[in-house]
Amino acid sequence: MTNLLIVLPIFALILAGWIARKSGALGPNATREVNRLVVYLALPALLFDIMANASPAEIWQPGFIIAFSGGTFIVFMGTLLWRRAKGRPLADAAIDGLNAGYANTGFIGFPLVLSLVGTAGMGPTLIATIITVCIVFAVAIVLIEASLQTQARRRDIARKTCLSLAKNPLLIAPVLGAIVMVSGVTLPAPVHAFLKLLGGAASPCALIALGLFLAGTSSGGAGQRLSTTGILVFLKLVAQPVVTYVIAGPILSLPPLVAHTAVLLAALPTGTGPFMLAEFYNREASLTGRVVLASTVLSLVTISAYLSIAGV
Repeated sequence: MTNLLIVLPIFALILAGWIARKSGALGPNATREVNRLVVYLALPALLFDIMANASPAEIWQPGFIIAFSGGTFIVFMGTLLWRRAKGRPLADAAIDGLNAGYANTGFIGFPLVLSLVGTAGMGPTLIATIITVCIVFAVAIVLIEASLQTQARRRDIARKTCLSLAKNPLLIAPVLGAIVMVSGVTLPAPVHAFLKLLGGAASPCALIALGLFLAGTSSGGAGQRLSTTGILVFLKLVAQPVVTYVIAGPILSLPPLVAHTAVLLAALPTGTGPFMLAEFYNREASLTGRVVLASTVLSLVTISAYLSIAGV
């Protein structure tokens, strides 16, 4: 019931976008425009806010960092190599890697961990959010930008990629936030309130954009895509928490509470980040939309199963 109550607003926001598109309240260009709002305004504000208000002492938990980031990057890189071996372009393979390794720590992680672990899990959840939405996201953007420059001369690829990255708000924002964190500067109250208001729009708008997209997507040629969707969902909901458990438990022997929190966060469904990138870079967003939706639905079963096995 706890899981259901936490993910219910996610489905409600997706449904709101779907109804708005089907009813004609929002037109065919709404998906892209809402997504651009997220990419250029709301998500950068959220990333900056997360980094600027974190404390070095709070986020320096080496064991948890190794366990969670290890599980995330092993699944991310494994999926990337698998999709590349299947002939998938690097940009699309990077997004597929996110589909399999990008946990929804921000929207679902905080309320779920708070209800199941308590305030002791808030620090690790913040760390997992930084790893997911800042570091893993940044790696995927670098790969996508590098892929999109392949038509240029080899000696120009690095220069053009660096220029594109330097202008990307999703990379600039967390870097500036980290500078603020390290400097020890306290943000003025009005600035903090502004970031909270703008950053708070990131997840709702992204979920509405997903609903808009799903409402305008045809279901033709779904055979092979559904098979790929199933594999990506399995990697996200089963492989990532299993790998994280192996690292946290048998390898690192972390305290039970820390290991449990790492596995619980790794077991979360795919967040909206991959969908935002797929839409923003004009890649195939239908696969990503299905993964986000299916993993969110099925996580009700897989997370409940994990809690039962772990005796929580």
